[in-house]
Amino acid sequence: MAMSGFDGNDEVMSEINMTPFVDVMLVLLIIFMVTIPVINHSVTVDLPHASTSAQKETAKSINVSIDGTGRIFWESQQVDEAVFRARLAEAARQATKPELHLRADRKTPYEQAARVMAASQQAGIARIGFITEPDA
Repeated sequence: MAMSGFDGNDEVMSEINMTPFVDVMLVLLIIFMVTIPVINHSVTVDLPHASTSAQKETAKSINVSIDGTGRIFWESQQVDEAVFRARLAEAARQATKPELHLRADRKTPYEQAARVMAASQQAGIARIGFITEPDA
């Protein structure tokens, strides 16, 4: 007496019975639905209230330009490297250190741009922004 089917056919059944898989998935879904709200509890903290407003001091920016030949311009005024370093040191002594906005010609030698950045770093001005023109 073979128990492979009801019609007395001795062929092997090649279909997977999906009922146990669906049962397992439903049980897992119920478990996750019950445990997730328990896991996500947060610590209630009564925070103090303060009536102060944040004041941000706006730092002045320094516009430095380098033309294609490597000449340095401080706020559109040509300066040599010694004067440039002296002005950087003076700007770095301010209470709020300014940001250096560097505008360099595309033909500027990389060495000159690197010197300007190194001089500003040595003076204590760490924030340097590169000014570019948008593509047309």
